[in-house]
Amino acid sequence: MIKIDVKECVSLLKEYDNYLILTHRNPDGDTLGSAFALHRALSKLNKKSMVRCGDPIHPKYSYLWDGIDNDEIEFDKIIAVDVADKKLLGEDFEAKYGNNVFLCIDHHLSNREYAENLLLEDRAAAAMIIYEIVCEMGIEFTPEIANCVYTGLATDTGCFLFSNTTPTVHRIAADVMEKGADYTFINRLMFETKTLSYLRLEQMAVSSIESHFDGKCAIMMVTRKMIEESGSSASDCDGIAAIPRKIEGVKIAVTIRERHDGSYKVSLRTVEPYDAAKICANFGGGGHHAAAGCDFNCSIDEVKSALLKVIKEELE
Repeated sequence: MIKIDVKECVSLLKEYDNYLILTHRNPDGDTLGSAFALHRALSKLNKKSMVRCGDPIHPKYSYLWDGIDNDEIEFDKIIAVDVADKKLLGEDFEAKYGNNVFLCIDHHLSNREYAENLLLEDRAAAAMIIYEIVCEMGIEFTPEIANCVYTGLATDTGCFLFSNTTPTVHRIAADVMEKGADYTFINRLMFETKTLSYLRLEQMAVSSIESHFDGKCAIMMVTRKMIEESGSSASDCDGIAAIPRKIEGVKIAVTIRERHDGSYKVSLRTVEPYDAAKICANFGGGGHHAAAGCDFNCSIDEVKSALLKVIKEELE
């Protein structure tokens, strides 16, 4: 594995003509915005690429690929964007592509260094690194690329509310707004527009919230039964992990989502001084100081017991 900077990354990208760009499973606005911004930027260099994800992509993100060719191609190299660990590609994609990633562009310091080349920067969103890459390429920064970058910025900072929202985040956001990002449309779509099925799911999830350690920790469940009964899908779960952190007095918020195969995806959100990534690292996961995740393949009681043990130690 070779660690590279933005300039070296752009030089590498110019060496080949056809790329497969991979996002992480359960795709969010940052992995998708970053991937399609890169796709659009590469086309400006007369390169071909296609973006693929191991899970279905919610149709609300369709504006990211409007007007582009994302058909199957014969690719030379594989790029993973916003993917800290090859297992986050999803089981099928990990088996198919995980050992052959040429370049990983990521902002998670917990990155497992699985790619041949790694561009890693401690940023609020991978989209910030993509912004630097596009600027270094010296190509036209179109409104469509601006939309992609803004989507990554906005979604990974919770519409600029999370503690990872730095002055640099605001400066890049302002620049892409000036370059034509339709921020009003994106903000409404990402943060205000909810389907009726999502609202039903949210209501069920809120009713499951448990309080621990004098209200400093909240645990919320999203079960397969909830998803089915609400008429939702897994992609409707975007953003739901932020709910328990909104409770007054909560320092560590846990959302446990049951997957279709019976395993569990855990999302942690914390406030200072508590470290979500440190907690998740105990279970082979990772992420950022205020937002991280990990996976479990055991019973729900075992999941809760293991989490609460570590969280208790963190709170003491």
